[in-house]
This record gives sequence, C-alpha cells and structure tokens, in this order.
Amino acid sequence: MSDQARILCCGEALIDMIPAEIEPGVHAFQPCSGGAVFNTAVALGRLGVGTEFLTGLSSDMFGQQLQDFLAESGVTTSLCKRSDRPTTLAFVKLENGHASYFFYDENSAGRMIALEDVGEVPDTIEAVFFGGISLAVEPCARTYEALCAREAAGHLVMIDPNVRPGFIADAVVYRTRINSMFAHADIVKLSDEDLNWMMPDAASLDEQVKAVLATGPAILLVTKGAEGATAYLADGREVSVASERVEVVDTVGAGDTFNAGILAKLAELNLLSKDAVRTISDDQMREALGFASKVAAINVSRKGANPPWRKEL
Repeated sequence: MSDQARILCCGEALIDMIPAEIEPGVHAFQPCSGGAVFNTAVALGRLGVGTEFLTGLSSDMFGQQLQDFLAESGVTTSLCKRSDRPTTLAFVKLENGHASYFFYDENSAGRMIALEDVGEVPDTIEAVFFGGISLAVEPCARTYEALCAREAAGHLVMIDPNVRPGFIADAVVYRTRINSMFAHADIVKLSDEDLNWMMPDAASLDEQVKAVLATGPAILLVTKGAEGATAYLADGREVSVASERVEVVDTVGAGDTFNAGILAKLAELNLLSKDAVRTISDDQMREALGFASKVAAINVSRKGANPPWRKEL
C-alpha cells in the first residue's frame, strides 16, 4: 500500500492510568497511551495503511508519549493542533475484574480543539473516521460534527460512536448529534449494546437496523462480541461472520481494532469511496468482516489495546 495517508482518524488520544502492584501492598499507576480513535489509527498504521491522525495534542510529556507511539506505528500527526493545554488522563479502577474510569479532561488539549484549528484535509485522504468519547464532550464534539459535515461530500466517512453512557451529560443532545453525523456517514459501526442505548424504545434489532440505515449510511456494522458481526446493507442484504475463537485476555481496544480491519481491507480492495461501498459485493463484505474479526481476535488475545502488525497475520 501507499505510504501516503489514505485514512484520517479524528478524535481522542489520552493516557490511561492503569493500576499496577509494584510490590506487595504498594500500588502505582502506569501511563498507557490510549483512546478509541487513537487505537484505530494505531491499528491502521500497523496494518500498513497510510494513516493521519487529527486531535488536539498537548506539548506536555504525555502529549509527547502519544506522538511517539503514533510515529512508532507509522501514523503521521501533521494535522494535529498542538497547545500547552494538558493531556486528558483516564484513571482506571479495577474491582473484581471490572474497570471504572475517572476522567481528568477539563480544558485539555484534545477537548478544546476548534474547527478553525483544523486545516485542509490532504487530497490523498480517501476516508475519514470519527468516533469515541470525543463525540460526547464539548467543544470538540461540535468540532468533529462540523468537520464531518464539511468533508462528507468528498470522502468516505465511517463513524463508531463507541457509546460510553457515563461520559454523556445530555443524552438528547448526544443522540441528536450522532444521528446528524450518521446522515453524512457511509459506514456506521455499532455494538449491540450501543444500538440498545441509542434506541431504547425500538422493539427489535430489525427495527433498530432500519432506523439507522434510514439516516443514510450504505453499511451498518453490528458487532455482537463472541457471537460475531453482521453487515446490514442499505439495499437489504445481510452478511455475517462468526467471531474468531481465541483465549481472551481482555477486550480493551477490540472494537477499535475491528474498525481498522474493516478500513484496511476496504483499502486493499480499492473500495475506499462512497460509490464503491454502495456496490460492494457479498464476498467483498464478507472478506472485510472476516479480516476485521481476525485482527480484533489477535488484539483480545493479549493484554491492553495492542493491535497486530501486518507481519503477524
């Protein structure tokens, strides 16, 4: 594939502060690079797809850590808005294997990015990806919503809101924004849990799927964890694949890596265009779903968000 960036990932990059026992009874926090959109960009870079990342990036030590991690994975950051605002920190509390997150995000570099901070998208970019908690907090959510509307006519758009209810201050405002962005999208990815939260009054999965497709996307991808994934196409077709069977270490970054797998395979098949995804064949869709499931399975077989490199496949 070309070294030039073909996919632009727009959204959060943050530091997950992961608890670790450094000696018996003594705990510390390990700063790990993360964020849903960050993970997707890293996964794309490792899969050999030319990838650009857009976020508000801090000049602090954590901002440098994020930038270095992206560069090591082959992702460029020339479009990032750099500032001396702090990097978002997400402290993780683990209780009986369940993770709770405590965010320190006020006035952060990523959160405060404005549309005027975003330059022209390079001509080499074929697809733009949006998602994550950056669509839930102001003012960056408004920025990405406006950027999506601005760029949709000339680029394939994929959105995965990766709904985090605890991070959403106003559910009505959030649902309105996400549905507005769906109207500009070509590909929407939602987990079955996301669908249930977005449409709590829908009577069935079929009703949920029809409602999302009615907003305009060509493809709705629904992931169902161990039960696999299904692509619902605007013309009524459905394509499903089973999940890869692996020993799960943890599921951090699984959906983010799945997104990268879909986009990477579409890039390989030269289907990164609005017209192409509307005429995708069942076999091509199945190939993309299968590849995405494979790379996501490798990610969940190891600790943390650690997408595979192309050479590992």
